[in-house]
Amino acid sequence: MMNSSSDFSRDILGEIEEVAGLNAALKLARLHGGTSVSIPHKCPDDHWLVDAVGREAADAICDHFAVGNTGARIIMPMGVEFSRHAKRMEIIKLIQQGHSADQIAKAAGVHVRTVYRHRANFKRRLKRLGIKAA
Repeated sequence: MMNSSSDFSRDILGEIEEVAGLNAALKLARLHGGTSVSIPHKCPDDHWLVDAVGREAADAICDHFAVGNTGARIIMPMGVEFSRHAKRMEIIKLIQQGHSADQIAKAAGVHVRTVYRHRANFKRRLKRLGIKAA
């Protein structure tokens, strides 16, 4: 069975998340989503990938996509569905860490009302599970 393009997109971003972390996958989707990018076999220090995600994550991505001593060209997914899930998880994590709604909104790049909604849903779920919210 053939994967849909959105399955393919999630696969690439999922691979990047697996080897370099969620933040790296989200950042690459945000910076280069919808474009064809070259992933070299090894990144020089001044390469866009190192600038975007840092040396360690860039090396992990290069190692993952390299074919022998050759790099790869991939079409970076837009990551809309992936981004929504990741954004939701980021907001929940920041809520759990006790950050203010304004801090979370700025860090996650969302409206403060989105944070309020997530916080209310999170507290409702905890209550259903019999867990007292902090």
